[in-house]
Amino acid sequence: MKNQLIKTSLGLCAMALVSATCLAAQPKKQKQQPIQLGANPIITHMYTADPSAHVWKDGRLYLYPSHDIFPARGCDLMDKYHVFSTDDMVNWVDHGEIVNADMVKWGRPEGGFMWAPDAAYKNGKYYFYFPHPSESNVAPSWKVGVAVSDYPDRDFKVLDEPMKAPDGYVGGWDMIDPCVFIDDDGTPYLYYGGGSNLCMARMKDNMIELAEPLKKVEGLKDFHEGAWVHKRNGKYYLSYADNFDGANRMHYAMSDSPMGPWEYKGMILAANSCAMTHGSIVEYKGEWFLFYHTSDLSHKNEYRSVAVDKLYYNPDGTIRLVSQHR
Repeated sequence: MKNQLIKTSLGLCAMALVSATCLAAQPKKQKQQPIQLGANPIITHMYTADPSAHVWKDGRLYLYPSHDIFPARGCDLMDKYHVFSTDDMVNWVDHGEIVNADMVKWGRPEGGFMWAPDAAYKNGKYYFYFPHPSESNVAPSWKVGVAVSDYPDRDFKVLDEPMKAPDGYVGGWDMIDPCVFIDDDGTPYLYYGGGSNLCMARMKDNMIELAEPLKKVEGLKDFHEGAWVHKRNGKYYLSYADNFDGANRMHYAMSDSPMGPWEYKGMILAANSCAMTHGSIVEYKGEWFLFYHTSDLSHKNEYRSVAVDKLYYNPDGTIRLVSQHR
């Protein structure tokens, strides 16, 4: 009996030794290092503005900006949307042009006026949304165009008609800058507006029509344009550009629902070298980033360049003022 106890004890000790050895041999889980950003602006071979940032299923971060054409005539000649992507936030790939005014059958005959776009992924397709006038008289004829592709960076086909709502085409006087947000339950929403007027509505699952008429967003302070919606820890954030004389700043509001009510919270981006501002907020590899544009490269408002900085939240979920770097 004594010998049996000794053998059992020795066996247990051996098992414990093997277990400890195996645990020690297992590689320790590496803590992901913070992303180191490169210099701003991040795109320098062409002028880009109004960045819409998204992380798709391949793990890359994709950027859909507008394009300031040279030589400029204010913002009248903006055209030829490109797509950019990165996997390290330093090296950016230009995938080339995906949409231009000549591809829009219903668009303004003279072209131009291809302003701030957005993109979304649903039903196995990539959707690209852009504001564009349908008539020579620009201000009252803005519509939302939609292009669709099987890929995030190429082969987009512009639909023959602009986006529809139950009460007609989505558009109107100075209505620009479409933003499409898809909630965790798969419901898509459109936020759309300019000239101090922002509206929102649920979209149909087909991603090309609204499920209801647009309704005005309330609770914002001094909205001008450039709405963007993101979600974090169950809270919804709506960021936008203000009307500040001299140079726009970026502000935000929060809500418990994608349809509001919205509560104004404050400013997240101070004025910079460009008179206008427009941005997007995205999480990538566990960190949050604010994309925006400046005129640091050209020193002219009509030639803008996309920049990016890290974005931080306070313990209560509010956003800290972003520190802009060059």
